[in-house]
Amino acid sequence: MGQPTVGSNPTPSAVQECRSIWVWLVFHGMTVRVGPKGQIVIPKPIRDRASIEPGDEVEVELRNDTIVVTPRRRPRRLGGRFSRTGMAGRLLADRRDEPR
Repeated sequence: MGQPTVGSNPTPSAVQECRSIWVWLVFHGMTVRVGPKGQIVIPKPIRDRASIEPGDEVEVELRNDTIVVTPRRRPRRLGGRFSRTGMAGRLLADRRDEPR
């Protein structure tokens, strides 16, 4: 199979090969480098699969010798007529305080 040239349309087999590589990387992980401040970049295919957006929070924990990064899911904000009244927050606080 020849290499695609600039401006050419990829063949279906080339597209399938790229998808296979992408799927393998997402499920088998990727290697990233730790920066001078101890930061890493989560590769885009993994962020996309985990639905991680800029500004999202993630939890980081150490399990044995493995670092686990888990997206923290926030409850969806309520909308509608009473969204700015604070009523939903009071209701949720009241529910938390109820005996089980």
